Amino acid sequence: MKLNLKRPIVFFDLETTGVDTSKDRIVEISMIKVMPDGSKDVKTRRVNPEMPIPAEATAVHGITDEDVKNEPTFRQLAKSLAQFIQGCDFGGFNSNRFDLPLLVEEFLRVGVDVDLKRRKFVDVQTIFHKKEQRTLVAAYKFYCDKDLTDAHSAAADTMATYEVLCAQLDRYDDLENDIDFLAEFSEREKAVDYAGRIVYNEQGVEVFSFGKYRGQSVEEVFRREPSYYAWMMEGDFPLYTKKVITEIRMRAGTTKK
Repeated sequence: MKLNLKRPIVFFDLETTGVDTSKDRIVEISMIKVMPDGSKDVKTRRVNPEMPIPAEATAVHGITDEDVKNEPTFRQLAKSLAQFIQGCDFGGFNSNRFDLPLLVEEFLRVGVDVDLKRRKFVDVQTIFHKKEQRTLVAAYKFYCDKDLTDAHSAAADTMATYEVLCAQLDRYDDLENDIDFLAEFSEREKAVDYAGRIVYNEQGVEVFSFGKYRGQSVEEVFRREPSYYAWMMEGDFPLYTKKVITEIRMRAGTTKK
């Protein structure tokens, strides 16, 4: 089934130095921009992460320090990537919890603040787990009847993700061929930051999703305990999470308290 698109959607996959979105770096990125008319623009690029690639990461994706030593850094690629994804929605496999937060961190680290607030994010893994409870390799076999022989290659995983979503639309009558619907369906909870540390409650209030103040209003916590904001800003939280809590604090005027 051809995707019904109001604007372009970028399916993407990252291979990285690890799974910590606040510390790890991209070593390979692949993007497929699908246009409303069905045409595609594919970009795959190795990236010098400017840090050693751990052996356990290489064991997963097969990319070594030697493979990327002469590749451009993310800083060198950031502006062209930002231009490529401008005005696009996003699709991926486990992308809402990992790929998207890490990509945003990379942009922020090099001073490129991409505005994704009005974009939609379709996580094919979430749709799959809600329907079948499997992995990408199994999803590809289940939906497309193909073997994913080059799993953990960014290009192969990205193309497989795109094909799986199209097949999911063919299989499930209750899935609407609409990116707004798919983004809402594949959303686990209404996250304010991409890492999901701050979420909206049922009343639309920003609350903490972790720690001793889980479920409590961020604004109210910062009012009565300003040191908690300082602790988060000094702690090992993603840059975008720090940006979000600073915006909440400034909006509420708690900087004067």
